Amino acid sequence: MNLPSFIWLWKIAAWSMGLSILAYLLLALTGIWMFRERNSQQLPSFPWFMGGRGEMRSLHYIIGITMVGLVLLLLAIGIVGTFGHFGSLGHSSHLVAGLIVVVLVLLSALSATQISTRRSWARPLHIGVNIILFGGFTWVSLTGWIVVQKYLP
Repeated sequence: MNLPSFIWLWKIAAWSMGLSILAYLLLALTGIWMFRERNSQQLPSFPWFMGGRGEMRSLHYIIGITMVGLVLLLLAIGIVGTFGHFGSLGHSSHLVAGLIVVVLVLLSALSATQISTRRSWARPLHIGVNIILFGGFTWVSLTGWIVVQKYLP
């Protein structure tokens, strides 16, 4: 297949990656806010537009579900685009970086669903995976930039 037919696919991938990183940052902010609220005896002062812990948790879940969807969309675009352009996978370390990010995002989402007072392991796992995910997003972004250079004239 010729490259111009895939330009729309790369635009979707660029937007998806940007929105995934934005979602990651928003998840970090809402996660830190929930941590501070949980460990504080004071009334929360930020964000002023949210009602309480339940609403912040719901927002955190919604953003997290959105990020999972975006990352899975990126996986699909990467597979389709690479097969369409090269006819096979594995032309760079971007595949490995992308698969690791997908696994980390899914592990983070799974661990988030397990967080409760009865499962003391889930919250540290969730937080630890998300710290590692920062490195994963950095790696996949750098390798993705290298891949993008192959497609540019």
